[in-house]
Amino acid sequence: MPQSYLEVVPATADQLPILANLLELYAHDFSEFRTLAIGDNGRFGYNPLPLYWLDPQRHPFLIRADGQWAGFALVQKNTGELWDMTEFFILRGCRRNGIGMRAAYEIWRRFPGSWQVRVMEANAPALLFWSRAIAAFAGRAIAPSKADHHGAPWSVFSFESKPAV
Repeated sequence: MPQSYLEVVPATADQLPILANLLELYAHDFSEFRTLAIGDNGRFGYNPLPLYWLDPQRHPFLIRADGQWAGFALVQKNTGELWDMTEFFILRGCRRNGIGMRAAYEIWRRFPGSWQVRVMEANAPALLFWSRAIAAFAGRAIAPSKADHHGAPWSVFSFESKPAV
């Protein structure tokens, strides 16, 4: 099967509605693992989304495969120069064909330095995906540290992305 043509593009402020719609699908998927309240308007919402166009430490990306929306990534630089894959989502119909890994690699290469990816342990498919993706990117298995977030166990992967030569 030929690889899909992949684009990972910085989302513009005009594309905020597209990203907001994709975030609804992400929240719906995530609600399988964590209780998320739906608003009176029938949407989950994502309050920090506008900050991605106001804060220079935040970077919103849209992901396309073969010209169609395939997902998004929200990246943030935290204190101590640590890059964080804050949110990452690939549409179900685009999963299991390398799009997610290729998109993650492209993002990690754009921001060399120390990275962390946090994964809720109840989300077994995501835990497996990130474990494989990070190991392939780093060239070795990365054992996650454990963290507690609002009473739920999480795995935190920490690794380095080297500048392109």
